[in-house]
Amino acid sequence: MSEPLLQAINLECERDERTLFRNLSFSILPGTVTRVEGPNGSGKTTLLRILAGLNDAWTGELLWCGEPRRLRRESFLRNMLYLGHRPGIKPLLTPLENLRALTAGRYPMDDEVLLRALSGTGLDGFEHVPSRNLSAGQQRRVALARLLIADEPLWLLDEVFTAIDVQGVEAIEALLQQRAEEGGAVVVTTHHDLDLPAMQRISLGEGDWDDS
Repeated sequence: MSEPLLQAINLECERDERTLFRNLSFSILPGTVTRVEGPNGSGKTTLLRILAGLNDAWTGELLWCGEPRRLRRESFLRNMLYLGHRPGIKPLLTPLENLRALTAGRYPMDDEVLLRALSGTGLDGFEHVPSRNLSAGQQRRVALARLLIADEPLWLLDEVFTAIDVQGVEAIEALLQQRAEEGGAVVVTTHHDLDLPAMQRISLGEGDWDDS
């Protein structure tokens, strides 16, 4: 059995004097897609930000490859890709310029590669249009183009299907499944009825862990 990439032990988080979750433990294994689910306000985005290292208001322990994440922070950040529920792109930049900026700090790539990624998310003809002129779905596709060129073993994706049409949803589902089959690990929050083979589930607001 594979060793977990990321392991959570007895996580607890409060917000506005309300406990979002406590005693939350789970393992994220290579080759899996894990869906974080629960009603609105149950802490799905908060949990994902904790896992990504963007929220320090929690207690418990997080292990990265079997060691405390705090001791292997650089390794964790190098090997993790986080996409928030907002596109995170700059409106004055074109999709190509945005993708250059999003990848420059990790894996600078030729424009030809970036253009193929944008084409893969359906942005042919919009590569050089200021992103402020794009629809919400097109702006989301700019951010999603990162997934077509990313090689990090752990993806943390918050509401990745937001503002995406049916055809785009099917493409993302296939991409997530392919990533798992290649040995990567994906953790995703979504209101979309995602149901992939052997998908794990973290259920919030119900206090349990379901790996069925």
